[in-house]
Amino acid sequence: MHEAYASEATHAEGQQHPIKLYLVVWGWLFVLSTFSYLVDYFGLQGYLRWSLILLFMVLKAGLIVAVFMHMAWERLALTYAILLPPVLVLVFVAIMVFESEYTHLIRVLFFASPT
Repeated sequence: MHEAYASEATHAEGQQHPIKLYLVVWGWLFVLSTFSYLVDYFGLQGYLRWSLILLFMVLKAGLIVAVFMHMAWERLALTYAILLPPVLVLVFVAIMVFESEYTHLIRVLFFASPT
């Protein structure tokens, strides 16, 4: 009985994903990289350009982390590694925006010439 448990654990530990999965992800990475290149090729400017570039970058990074780093099969790790850092960055950016508005108000009040 102990030998059967050991062979099951070894089999589960050595489990590999089909090569088709990696080829499909590689294809999507190629397509997303092409779209990212086309943003510059068509000369898009302003917020549209940066939004598209960031969108393609995040999608490519998500695919790489999820499949090649095997995070797609680890729910808790995926949540902590993928979702938590951007949320914390947004919280810190919001704090900086509020503080910058306060600093700007104080400078306007302090440096305002008396009329």
